[in-house]
Amino acid sequence: MSLTRRQKWRIEKVQSERIARANKAAIETEKNITNEELSQQGRVITRYGQRQLVESSTGELFQCTGRQNIGLSVAGDEVIFQPAGDIEGIVTAILPRGNELSQKNKLIATNIDQLWLVVATEPHYQFELIDRYLILAENSKLPINIIVNKIELVDDLDQLYKDFSLYQNINYQVHFISIKKQLNLESLKDQLADKTNIFLGQSGVGKSSLINTLIPDLELRVNEISTKSKLGKHTTTNTTIYHIPSGGDLIDSPGIREFQLDDFDAKQIVNGFREFKALIGQCRFRNCHHINEPDCAVKVALDAGEMHPSRYENYLNLLPE
Repeated sequence: MSLTRRQKWRIEKVQSERIARANKAAIETEKNITNEELSQQGRVITRYGQRQLVESSTGELFQCTGRQNIGLSVAGDEVIFQPAGDIEGIVTAILPRGNELSQKNKLIATNIDQLWLVVATEPHYQFELIDRYLILAENSKLPINIIVNKIELVDDLDQLYKDFSLYQNINYQVHFISIKKQLNLESLKDQLADKTNIFLGQSGVGKSSLINTLIPDLELRVNEISTKSKLGKHTTTNTTIYHIPSGGDLIDSPGIREFQLDDFDAKQIVNGFREFKALIGQCRFRNCHHINEPDCAVKVALDAGEMHPSRYENYLNLLPE
């Protein structure tokens, strides 16, 4: 149903008023900056409307507005800001981003070191779904590894290890853990340390339990950020960075815990299979689809046992019709 002219006018009016209020806030904040105060580098912890909470290199939190000509920052952005009072400041520049994670063309977080796909033995892992997440990460040029939770429910651990060896053989890390029994968590913590991490995965696999285990005082941290940003209960709906006591940071967002998978074209599907990349240039045809073409390097590797059959089968299943 299309909007009437009056409805469009009201929407535009509300947006204009919001922009005007944000610009006014930025101008008022900038008035408090003195020449003696030097610019600092910080990181955006969370964003709320036109404002952002910036953490300085010493761990102080500042409520900041941004200059009008620099665009919007998101959690993970490294920024240059100037303090303007005890807890306020203004962001004057956003530093170049190492990478970006978006959903439905909306930027969610930046400067991510590791994605972690969390799966479980119950609900039982599905390799085609795992491969979809890996395709997403490979096309976004974001490192991703796998966490297998609830291993206490498995009678045959050897079979579980064998199932996931196909990913280990193509250089994905796989961590087998039990949050309930506290199994193998220390080795995972070691991999999270000194890095900025995001957990992805379907409902019921234990992402929230894992986050609460890694950050036991999460509620206190949420309350602290709520107080500083004046977001209150809405903090839990914002993409926010939390420090893991054992080392490293976690970017948490309801919007990426349940990450929606987009449709991929054939080129993106091929790019998402790590073991294909070294072979593609060896095919006879430049536009080889790796299905029935002669002298296909991918099919040669498959026939030689150098590629796992289930991965190739998933490749075929995921190709657009």
